[in-house]
Amino acid sequence: NTSSAPPLITQQPQSFSTMSIGNTMSSSGMTVRSPSKASQQQHGRDFEDVELGSSNSNVTGGRRMLKAKDSNIVELTPLVVNNADGSKSASGSLSPSGSGDAGSSNTMKSVIASAMYSGCSVGMVLVNKSLASSYNHLIQGDLNILLVVFQAVAAVICVEFSKKMGWVDYPTFNVRTAQLWAPVNLLFCGMLFTGMASLEHNSVPMVTVFKNITNIMTTIGDCILYGATVEWLVMAAFGIMLAGAVMAAQNDADVTQTGLFWMLANCLCTSGYVLYLKFATKSVKLSKFGMVFYNNVLCTLFLFPVSVMNGEFGTFL
Repeated sequence: NTSSAPPLITQQPQSFSTMSIGNTMSSSGMTVRSPSKASQQQHGRDFEDVELGSSNSNVTGGRRMLKAKDSNIVELTPLVVNNADGSKSASGSLSPSGSGDAGSSNTMKSVIASAMYSGCSVGMVLVNKSLASSYNHLIQGDLNILLVVFQAVAAVICVEFSKKMGWVDYPTFNVRTAQLWAPVNLLFCGMLFTGMASLEHNSVPMVTVFKNITNIMTTIGDCILYGATVEWLVMAAFGIMLAGAVMAAQNDADVTQTGLFWMLANCLCTSGYVLYLKFATKSVKLSKFGMVFYNNVLCTLFLFPVSVMNGEFGTFL
């Protein structure tokens, strides 16, 4: 047969540089050569050679790889591990080991804050009741406005001390901010004064029960002014509150028309303060402690002259 066979293709061995993988092949595996000293110094790290597939007994697993000597390398736990039966499972949680302690700490802080708030609320009612009714046999009239002034001054001292200690932060007094905040503060002053007067003429249980009416008034105002919606279960709860207040007033022998007047006035002032505060905070940006500061400073400026003119301050002296 005179037909010529196709020429054989001869593949010449390729040459690689010293940085290539598989430069030399042997039964012992392949070798990866580490970068030069200049490259190591340029990157500022040291490297060592670990052989892949080597029979060297000093190398674990018979492998060799390029590994950086870095003391800052942190060993990470794999997210998924292979089980003996071939299945895979998660090795652990992604959150740090201290997340449980952090959750317990946050829970404890919440419990402490709630207990302190409850204690302060109960203590404030009992102390105000004692102050409002303990001097009636000593003087003619009352000192309700002056007591509110003393409480406002004490609140200003407390928040200013906390600011000096770095515990809280709020802007310094500004006349323009005070002018914008004045309408809110008038309702705030009315809420404090009527609350003190209602404690003078009513028992503590009556005051506690009737304060629930404030929530009903606030919800109704929120629906009318801001278009809020109320669920039926909430309305049912409000109905139970209102029925309880009415039955308590009917069965309390000590309740008077004067006491009921001051109680309803306190409910109106408190509800008006909450509703107007929602509108005022859109134009006046104050933190919670800033509100405490401005409310009590303005309350002192508004009510102290009144206590002087009606003779309360002179009676106290």
